Amino acid sequence: MAAGLFEGQYVWHPAADDRDLASVCVDLRAGRWGSAREALTETRGDHGLRAHRSLVLASEAADSDLSERWLAEEPVAEAALLWARVAVLRALRAGDARDDRARTLERIALSACDRASALDPADPTPWVARLSMARLHRLRDPAPHGLLTAPPGPWRLFSHVLSLDPWHREAHHRFLACFFTRHGGSVNAAWDVAAFLSQRAPADSPLRLLPLVALVESYNPTQLLADRVWEQPQWRSTALAIYQNWLPAAAGHRFTPVLDLAYLAHALVMARREFEARAVFTAMGPYASRMPWCVFGDPAEQLSRARRACGLPVPGAP
Repeated sequence: MAAGLFEGQYVWHPAADDRDLASVCVDLRAGRWGSAREALTETRGDHGLRAHRSLVLASEAADSDLSERWLAEEPVAEAALLWARVAVLRALRAGDARDDRARTLERIALSACDRASALDPADPTPWVARLSMARLHRLRDPAPHGLLTAPPGPWRLFSHVLSLDPWHREAHHRFLACFFTRHGGSVNAAWDVAAFLSQRAPADSPLRLLPLVALVESYNPTQLLADRVWEQPQWRSTALAIYQNWLPAAAGHRFTPVLDLAYLAHALVMARREFEARAVFTAMGPYASRMPWCVFGDPAEQLSRARRACGLPVPGAP
């Protein structure tokens, strides 16, 4: 990870400092997929990087027919994976918009995931893509022992992903999202699942951030002292433990984990631990993500407010 120095502007592109990925995004917008093949082939065996790159590339290709054309011309695992990611993104958009085409698009996406997993059975990414659609139908497998609320959910599908990669970051986030209130879950269930999953993970794992994600998701500005929740001892200690154990490990990532860093920086600022938050912002460099800042207002304004609290420069400052 080499985020680079903040030079006066935020960089919102999800490729962050993965320059190869950023270059491929430009090619995809121009209708070229050769570099996408190379960028995805390079990730074989690196499940985290493969998930990240395929998702970013799918977001670039979702509004064109590039992934379909590539798969038709080269029916290889990488083309099938990009098509599966694109098909799932389209199905999720349609489902969230209550589009009449949602069911058809979902069937197409499931078929695309099946094809991608058949071409590379050891790759968990097609299964993670399928897991992201589980929230559309509220799958209700019984929960394992150890959860206070025992919330039903897509536990069998999640278990299969874990059999391929027990600490897959995106899979855990997709699974947790199934329990958010905006997807038909509850605050208590989301907290329960987040705690259960994070406590299973190694101390230096990014999965330790899952409770912070659930906390942001439960934010309700109408509640009394809503902005003071992060100052409570349990949440302050959670953020500090992640700062101490995960942040040093994040330096070894192939790309800057901007979203995870943003959740940690936000939690530390809200907990009034500006000294630690400053180090997290420094690790982020100029790269920015909409979450978690957009939950609290305009993301650029909220990010700048947090950086100012840490004595750091913001865009437009003299």
